[in-house]
Amino acid sequence: MKNILHVSNPNVYARSVGARELHPLVSVIHYDEVSPFRSSLNNYGVYGLFIQKNFPKNLTYGMKMFDAADGSIIAVEPGQIGGKEDSGEDLYISGWVLLFSPELLHGTDLETRMKEYRYFSYFATETLKMDPSEWGRITQLLSQLRHELQENEDSPALRAVILGYIRLVLEYCQRIYLRLLSKEDKTSSDILKRFHRLLREYYLDGKQMELGIPSVQYCAQQLAYSPRYLGDVIHQATGGTAIGYVHSFVSEQGKTLLMNGHNVNETAHLLGFEYPHHFTRLFKKVTGITPTEFLGK
Repeated sequence: MKNILHVSNPNVYARSVGARELHPLVSVIHYDEVSPFRSSLNNYGVYGLFIQKNFPKNLTYGMKMFDAADGSIIAVEPGQIGGKEDSGEDLYISGWVLLFSPELLHGTDLETRMKEYRYFSYFATETLKMDPSEWGRITQLLSQLRHELQENEDSPALRAVILGYIRLVLEYCQRIYLRLLSKEDKTSSDILKRFHRLLREYYLDGKQMELGIPSVQYCAQQLAYSPRYLGDVIHQATGGTAIGYVHSFVSEQGKTLLMNGHNVNETAHLLGFEYPHHFTRLFKKVTGITPTEFLGK
């Protein structure tokens, strides 16, 4: 099993990079001040925003590996796995990270609002690319928040101030997310891209809990094509079938959930399968191994 840092509270991560502990439920770290440090693959029990000018190569997010764009934000939420295993090399990173415990949100309207920030989802893996003015505003907010944490003892009044800053940062992230989504709408004439985005949105919206795994007929209807035409387009683009594309997508989400600690039954339910053995059969058809064998690798 991989060596994973369990970030059960914000200060677990702060200690791992040598940053000062400022509050039991919040950590604001300026990477420029603690670099160099060693990388870690993290299992998050907290919310996190990694706001960086540069990211390490080959980061893990769930079961996927990707290279994040410079000057962007990666968002994580409790229950997710991300980062990079310690390779023995020192990391030099410029930027900030904001980590906060779900406990801080309990009983507040922000706790309800969190589900609307879909950039935290495993099913939305694009980084939030900032323009220079957004970088300046967001990092200034983090600098001010850190100053509040450094200068004031924990109290209800301080926690109200903390929540105010966090809300502002999250709303800036929401604006970036919606801008990038709008840009994708305008430029993506490729049916395959729209098909993939439809599958992603299906799970972001939780439609699988009511409708089960997405069908080609449903996707074709949403894209305003006939199932046959959609199938022809997908075959031309990928060499495979539309239903095969759906099954591969679902299997990838299954890998993420399994790696995140969900058992086979839980994973099947979260993906929209009525019976776990249906998930097992599809997973083996796509990957060549069962979910149980995947977990044992």
